[in-house]
Amino acid sequence: MAVTSTGHEQGRPSAWETAWEVLAPVMDLVTPMAVRVAATLGLTDLMADEAVPVEELARRSDTDADALGRLLRHLVCHGVFTEREPGRFAVNEPAALLASDHPSGMRAQLDLAAFGGQMDLAFTGLLHTVRTGRPAWETVFGAPFWHHLAANPQLSVSFDATMAAGADYVADAAGGYDWSGVRHVVDVGGGTGALLAEVLRANPDIRATLVDLPETVDRGRQYLAERGLDTRCAFAGQSFFDPLPAGADVYVLRRVVHDWSDDDALLILRRCAEAAGQHGRVVVIDSSGGSGADPAMFAEMNLRMLVLSGGRERTVEEYVALAAGAGLDLADAHRTPLGHVVLDLRAGGQAPQEQGGGGSAQRRAM
Repeated sequence: MAVTSTGHEQGRPSAWETAWEVLAPVMDLVTPMAVRVAATLGLTDLMADEAVPVEELARRSDTDADALGRLLRHLVCHGVFTEREPGRFAVNEPAALLASDHPSGMRAQLDLAAFGGQMDLAFTGLLHTVRTGRPAWETVFGAPFWHHLAANPQLSVSFDATMAAGADYVADAAGGYDWSGVRHVVDVGGGTGALLAEVLRANPDIRATLVDLPETVDRGRQYLAERGLDTRCAFAGQSFFDPLPAGADVYVLRRVVHDWSDDDALLILRRCAEAAGQHGRVVVIDSSGGSGADPAMFAEMNLRMLVLSGGRERTVEEYVALAAGAGLDLADAHRTPLGHVVLDLRAGGQAPQEQGGGGSAQRRAM
């Protein structure tokens, strides 16, 4: 494949060179895919602390030596991995971030066979989303997001693990609400119970209920049992589009509402409001735009949610308006140190009559 330019005029870069310099930082697909392939193959783990000949590394990774060498040399040129001598590759500081046991969890996030990598591959259908306003996931993978997860147990397990990752982020969410005086909390769409584990550990007098689909609740039961917390928790394997266990003090939705369109999010909030009644609270812990938010992160997540599931990011004002449609008034809203927005909602006026909504394959949070 030949690439040519028109040359320089009087020592100035050509139009092609100028355009390439401007757009190169935002157009490259080669390097991001190369990093994901390295993560998927576990090359950092396979190298350990030694410089490994590419032929041996190909044997360990079950790959083609010539192709693997080309991949690694491209990555070396971009500062990931190092070629200590011709044909012998080793881990450097950036490549070490791809180790399976690195606390960042980057390898799992980038693994093309797991949820993180699949989520990124959905963006190959971005043109479909922009043309139609519909999620690209169903075009790329052949089924809507939640249905696809339900039909692929290994991917569903990977999704749950991804949502439970980032201990500091989970702790930030759990610490963003004042749990004093709360006796019973229901985590709606709570995945495997990472948030509940934080709440229960910090508040020994609280009881909890974990609500999610049956397979996920089974994993949540094991997760909480391993931490000695399952005896303080009930488990409800169901969709959150159906009526929820009633009478708790707090119904918490952590990173659930942004997964859904306004119609579906409204129904989820109504289910929480119905179960909470006049004396309970509905607590939404999510990402948000507006004052104090990172506009670049908000813009990326807003696009990401549309591409994956048809959800959307919202400002605090938009969350409040959505909650009002479910008969909930805002008691308090604030941000946490790591950027969650926490909305404390209580029963207010009469909620309008339901207008449909609600998918058949409820899932958790992103």
